[in-house]
Amino acid sequence: MTTTAPPSLLAHPDVPRRQRWPLRLWGVLAVLSLVLFLDGLDVSMVGVALPSIGTELHLATSSLQWIVSGYVLGYGGLLLLGGRTADLLGRRRVFLIALAVFAVASLLGGLVDSGPLLIATRFIKGVSAAFTAPTGLSIITTTFAEGRMRNKALSIYTVFGASGYSSGLIFGGLMTGIGWRWTFLMPVPIALIALAAGYVLLPRGMPAASGGHDVLGALTSTGAMLLLVYSLVSAPSRGWTSPATLGLFAAVIVLLVAFVLVERRVRHPLIRLGILRKGTLVRANLAIVALFGSYTAFQFIITLYLQDVLGWAPLKMALALLPTGLLVALSAPFAGTMIDRYGTARFIVGGLAAMSVGYLLFLRIDTHPVYVVAILPTAILLGVGFALGFPSINVQATAGVSDDEQGLAAGLVQTAAQVGAALVLAITTAIIAGDGRPARSAADVLADYRPGLVFATFVAVGGLLMAVVPLAFRRRREPVPVLEEAA
Repeated sequence: MTTTAPPSLLAHPDVPRRQRWPLRLWGVLAVLSLVLFLDGLDVSMVGVALPSIGTELHLATSSLQWIVSGYVLGYGGLLLLGGRTADLLGRRRVFLIALAVFAVASLLGGLVDSGPLLIATRFIKGVSAAFTAPTGLSIITTTFAEGRMRNKALSIYTVFGASGYSSGLIFGGLMTGIGWRWTFLMPVPIALIALAAGYVLLPRGMPAASGGHDVLGALTSTGAMLLLVYSLVSAPSRGWTSPATLGLFAAVIVLLVAFVLVERRVRHPLIRLGILRKGTLVRANLAIVALFGSYTAFQFIITLYLQDVLGWAPLKMALALLPTGLLVALSAPFAGTMIDRYGTARFIVGGLAAMSVGYLLFLRIDTHPVYVVAILPTAILLGVGFALGFPSINVQATAGVSDDEQGLAAGLVQTAAQVGAALVLAITTAIIAGDGRPARSAADVLADYRPGLVFATFVAVGGLLMAVVPLAFRRRREPVPVLEEAA
């Protein structure tokens, strides 16, 4: 398949690498980065407001979890289909429609007075993000030529996503102080501004010139992802060895096997299975599972501990973790240059190493933590880890992939992030559930939470080891970045 390049494609390989970008190109990057920032912001901001939502809507804890899980279900379940749909139907069209749906669902979420309706709006927002995230990434990778220009664009883009995810706690604390509904309403005007700007600025690229729609592959893959995420988030309450849970996982395996059989035989597969032979893509997917999974579990535990156990106000907790978001945001101007100079592999190792050390240091926490000793070092190291690892992983995942499969590669790495986060969080929730006896003190709760912190650390260290092995066994030292070699 081939993709017709949009007229505004200014990063053709023949264009000098140090040519200044025109304002329109900066505008395209700004629109895509803003939308990714909203996606990350929405995930973490709502978590701060959960206690207030439960009080006003009279929701039990088991129902509250679905406000978060509903988003993950839609996001992780449809990412793969979202990326491929953009390749086949046109990236600009898919991106703008999904962004409009996101804005409407955000507005409805801030107005409803029913728990089930609120959960439904969260699922819809997750579905819309499943289309905007991989589509936005594929627009960038097909607009900026591989190498220095794409590295710079992707580093800015992905740092915005990480900044949204890490700064969601800050905005969540502020908005919850006004009223929890503002955590849903705040993204609406920003999404509308991005929608108007995107309509004007985004290149009118053509959809793939050839290639059919793999309907059966889409159904089996989407069904498998949805069922897998649902199984993971519901397993702690059902029991990991219950007949219902085992039956769900068996159904997931059946759907995945069916999907592989379909992709091997269909003329125009949803996923060209050969792309999974690309080592850089596979390593990027494993790395983002470790990065996102460990951080999601850590944030879940620290939010519960600081607010519910130690009695910290949401804003106080948010300010305590502010260094993480600041470091990620401040790294944006330099990430692209550093990746271009040193390659992605070393930065991914450095990012996972920083996060692993941060989690190890946090294991020292007690019931009377001193901020500068117990929390600040971890917050700084997590910021460094995200700043190094998140953009590098996304750059590596799309390196050397043809334009007509950029959406597929982007969808794969984003799917790995969301499904990996759901898996690690579900296991963490099961670990910290304890024996069901009510805890009598902060020390009891911390004793229940500590195994979950150990597991999050284990995930990060495991990802670090998988990233280090390719460097340790590299036959020769690479004189140029990995991306240019892949090209």
